[in-house]
Order: sequence, then structure tokens, then C-alpha cells
Amino acid sequence: MSDERENLTYPLFGQAVRELAQSVANDGFEPDIILSIARGGLFVAGGLGYALDVKNLHVVNVEFYTGVGATLQMPVMLPPVPNVVDLSQKKVLVADDVADTGRTLKLVHDFCAEHVAEVRTAVIYEKPHSQVNCEYVWKRTDQWINFPWSVEPPVVRRHGQVLDA
Repeated sequence: MSDERENLTYPLFGQAVRELAQSVANDGFEPDIILSIARGGLFVAGGLGYALDVKNLHVVNVEFYTGVGATLQMPVMLPPVPNVVDLSQKKVLVADDVADTGRTLKLVHDFCAEHVAEVRTAVIYEKPHSQVNCEYVWKRTDQWINFPWSVEPPVVRRHGQVLDA
């Protein structure tokens, strides 16, 4: 990974999501559900939901990155885990902000694959070493990405549900 950074602004994010949605529409894929990978995927899923006129959005919480370039050994789904009955025989579009290693997307994709009619993935950024080749990608990069929602430090630091002053 280079020391240069990809800087995504809120206006550019709006353009990226709109172009990503257009790619999905041009491909003829009509998802029944957009499954967002929290947290960064929440922003992407919301924008895609509006642009593709999909109101059925679900969320899966996955923890993997603990800092810049620092990860857990494996991504972990945090409760509440989506009920596969809600996804059964649906066309699902999994949305996230970035496919970096691809391990988070792979975990969610594999979780869905046996239960849904079809699952595809959409991300703003995909890195060349990702384990998952997403069907819909706005931009490919090998740089670390500064997202507008995570470039500033938190207003407060929290550990679990306990405020860390």
C-alpha cells in the first residue's frame, strides 16, 4: 500500500453512489433487498436504496478493522445477525464502502449464498488484493481511503456501551 491516500468528499460520495446505482440498473439487476455492511456500508446502502427504489434495507454488523491497516484475525458478525428467513429466495445486493482484503464481503456473501436466489456485491472502492471481485465497483485503488465519515476522530470515545471520558 502506498503512503498516498484516496480522499473521498461528501459531494464526490454522492456522485459515486449515483454512478454505482446506474451500473446496477444498466446491468438489469433488480435487488429485492440491499444488505448493508455496517458501518461504512450504511451510507452506500442508503444511497443505493433511494437511487434503485429499494425500500427493503437490512444491516449486518461486521467487525474486522481496528485501525489503519490493523485487523482482527478474522472478520466477525456481531449481533443481531440477520435472520436468513428474511433473505430467503430474494435477490440481495450487499453494499459496503470498500473491498479491501475482501474478507468481510466474503463472510457476508457466503452467509447469504445458500439462502438467497442471487447475491451480488457493490462497493465504492475495490482494492487489487481483495478476495472478492465485486460485481459493481465505482473505483479501484491500492491507496488507503479517507472517507468523509471517518476521517475526523470521534466526538467521544466509547468502548462497548460505556462512555470513555
